[in-house]
Amino acid sequence: MIVEFWGQEFKVNIIFGCIGGFLIAVVSSMFGFGGGPFMVPLMTVGLRLPMYVVVGSSLLAIFFNTMMGTMRHYQFGNFDPMFFLIMFPAAILGGYIAPQIAKRVSPTVVKRIAALGLLILAGNLLGVFAR
Repeated sequence: MIVEFWGQEFKVNIIFGCIGGFLIAVVSSMFGFGGGPFMVPLMTVGLRLPMYVVVGSSLLAIFFNTMMGTMRHYQFGNFDPMFFLIMFPAAILGGYIAPQIAKRVSPTVVKRIAALGLLILAGNLLGVFAR
């Protein structure tokens, strides 16, 4: 499938993307995380999209899974409405601004920053930064 974004065309394997997205949604729902840290590598490495396309796309891709998880956590009483009201506009704004910044920066720099963020997240999840 050919995808056009801001006047540029990209060839994407839609079957691979759908299967990968489905598996990420299932696993992230089982373990309680948003799936974004896995959607970004899927789209950059697996679908070969540039980082400035992936930033906003990953936010949209995990939106529906996150909404379902949010509804379930609300049903279980594990939902903070104030935190949601703060984070939602910030996520929308970040999804708009970040691709514009990433388009002006070297793709290698953007990938290195993303990798560093993933390493910090992994270290946090593994308790490396625990006090």
